[in-house]
Amino acid sequence: MVDPRSIEQSIRSGLPCTHVEVSGDGTHFDAVIVSPQFAGASRVRRHQLVYAALGDRMKEEIHALSMRTLTPEEWASR
Repeated sequence: MVDPRSIEQSIRSGLPCTHVEVSGDGTHFDAVIVSPQFAGASRVRRHQLVYAALGDRMKEEIHALSMRTLTPEEWASR
């Protein structure tokens, strides 16, 4: 089973983030990811950046990942 903390660590290692929360049951996960890299990016592009940070983990370990991807400004105004 995959620990949500290890997913958080992978995201933080591969993407500059100001806030990351990951929860889940070992195969299905929910994440809130706040990164300045998301500025001006579409939702699809934001998700691609997260997938790139996770690399092969998305193919091998993580069955499903639901994401809220926000810029620091979007996070502050929520």
